[in-house]
Amino acid sequence: MLARLAAKRLLEIRQVFRQPTSQASRSLSTALNYHLDSPDNKPDLPWEFSEANKSKVKEILSYYPTNYKQSAVIPLLDLAQQQHGGWLPVSAMNAVAKVIEVAPIRVYEVATFYSMFNRAKVGKYHLLVCGTTPCMIRGSRDIESALLDHLGVKRGEVTKDGLFSVGEMECMGCCVNAPMITVADYSNGSDGYTYNYFEDLTPEKVVDIVEKLRKGEKPPHGTQNPQRIKCGPEGGNTTLLGEPKPPQFRDLDAC
Repeated sequence: MLARLAAKRLLEIRQVFRQPTSQASRSLSTALNYHLDSPDNKPDLPWEFSEANKSKVKEILSYYPTNYKQSAVIPLLDLAQQQHGGWLPVSAMNAVAKVIEVAPIRVYEVATFYSMFNRAKVGKYHLLVCGTTPCMIRGSRDIESALLDHLGVKRGEVTKDGLFSVGEMECMGCCVNAPMITVADYSNGSDGYTYNYFEDLTPEKVVDIVEKLRKGEKPPHGTQNPQRIKCGPEGGNTTLLGEPKPPQFRDLDAC
């Protein structure tokens, strides 16, 4: 059965590559790594960390030697993104560059390399579907299609109410609970920011999660299969039912 599922998914991938270039690139490529000024994203717009976050900036910098401030670039960008509703305008990157005393291009290099940083607006709930092989074999494309159809958006777009956006993330380490998504919750700013995994999904379950978030509820994260505990097997363990034996050691006195 697993072989049939893998063959089906491989056929779907081949069909995507046979599509016209523009459609295939929308489906499989990431955003281009260049900046175009827009009314809400240009270098001359003022941006600075909030008073509450300035203390967090000092705390982050304290983890690094004073002559290695640039090592704090990733946590500072993450803090700036949380403060700015889930995305990084170029003025926020410039503010980070000023804090760590480097040329702005050094910050741009990091922000364009890591997919965790969003350089365009996202929803208050940014839904990231895992698209790596185990999740794809287990139906991640169906999960993504259910989200896009239910929300009426394309990948990378934000719903009209500003609540939701959908993106793709590569392996998030929950292969045993595939398929899964993560929800980056920017609805309460940097103080209430959460990043939770939802696993063992079906199209119906992922739509239910969206509707609970829309109502302001906090759906339980982790596995959505009631027959599993975390990443344990469905129905409970069938092996390792008792205390494991201690490891064997050499008898050093006999040496």
